[in-house]
Amino acid sequence: MQLLKYFFAIILVQSITATLLLLSPSTLDNMAILRLLLPLLFVALIMAFWLNALAGHRQKDVVHKMKDSFAKEREKIRIKAERNIAKEAKMTHAKANFKVGTAFAVVLGIGGLFIFAQMMTAALLTLTAAGGAATGYYYRGKRLNKKEATSKQIETIDVKAIDIKQD
Repeated sequence: MQLLKYFFAIILVQSITATLLLLSPSTLDNMAILRLLLPLLFVALIMAFWLNALAGHRQKDVVHKMKDSFAKEREKIRIKAERNIAKEAKMTHAKANFKVGTAFAVVLGIGGLFIFAQMMTAALLTLTAAGGAATGYYYRGKRLNKKEATSKQIETIDVKAIDIKQD
């Protein structure tokens, strides 16, 4: 489509030039050449501005499309990164929970061994410590989940202070 606009401008300049040459007198003295060149320079100047405006608008359109394209690509990358972060966090929490669960099972197993070895004081101490740690871990997890739920519900708004100048 842009080619047709430029082509139309070139054809218009050529047709005006041909018309002015056909209308000019057959003998070209200095004054006739001046009468021929002044309108041609005026037409050339107008066409230069027109073609420059066409090129400028085309460039603005291309830049606008590229900015939109870059914004969409940046948004896709940001969403993909957020998904990856959420996935990694979920995997990390699952691994941590498994390790903590394994540690509690080992401590409980040691407490059971103490019971079978008839070391009741050590067994009670071990089982109580394991139970207390498990309970603390459980309540800490509940508190973190509650904190995440409330932070998702509360939407923060940035407010800029307005400076009032007193005269």
